[in-house]
Parts: sequence; structure tokens; C-alpha cells
Amino acid sequence: MAKYLLLKHYRGAPPSVNAVPMDRWTPEEVTAHVRYMEDFVARLQATGEYVDSQALSTQGTFVRSDGEGRPPVTDGPFAETKDLIAGWMIIDVETYERALELAGDLSAAPGAGGKPVQEWLELRPFYTELPTVTE
Repeated sequence: MAKYLLLKHYRGAPPSVNAVPMDRWTPEEVTAHVRYMEDFVARLQATGEYVDSQALSTQGTFVRSDGEGRPPVTDGPFAETKDLIAGWMIIDVETYERALELAGDLSAAPGAGGKPVQEWLELRPFYTELPTVTE
């Protein structure tokens, strides 16, 4: 089994086919989308391929150390993940082809007008073995 991260983006990816922003969907369209996601998770739980998933808040801050005894530095003049990443799902599947199939299924979640969003999802494999340094 190999683990993959599926990333849902707000921006930074090519536009989806049904690119109406979620904040312009009707309550019924949002409910249908959430139901699709819940059913998708239930299917993966039944096959043992589901690991975890989360939708992310639009709130967030970049933080870094500014040196010992100094307060951390926050934010900056750059895109933040709160602007880019809407959520993620981790799957554990037998093959890369299965990961592609599931990403395609997830991309088909309904959106505005009940039509599939057909959004681009980023599929990233987890490291299966960390690289080692030899002398």
C-alpha cells in the first residue's frame, strides 16, 4: 500500500470546468457537495483506502523564528496556504493508477448547478523511504 495526499486548491491550479466559487453556491448545492464528499469517504473506509481528510479554514498565518528571545515573525508579502489550499485527503492504495482513479472521482463532486466541479487536484505520494546519506 502507498499513501497519497490529495490537495484541493482555492487557487494556484488551473481553473476547474465548473469554476463558480463555493461562496456563490446555493445552500442546496453546498449540501449536495458535502454529501458527495461524505459518501466518497464512506466508500474508501469500506475498502480500507481512507486515512484522513480535512477541510481547512480560510484563516491562517505564516510564522517563523526571528531568533532567540525575540517574538516570532508573522505573515509576509507572499501567498499563504489559507489563500491556496482548501483541504486535503490522505488515501492508502495499492497502486498509483488507483490513486489517479480516486482523484478523478473526487474531482467529480457536484458544484454550482449540480454539475461536477471537475477541479484539478494535486496528487502527491508520501515518501516510502527517506533518503539516507552515506559517507
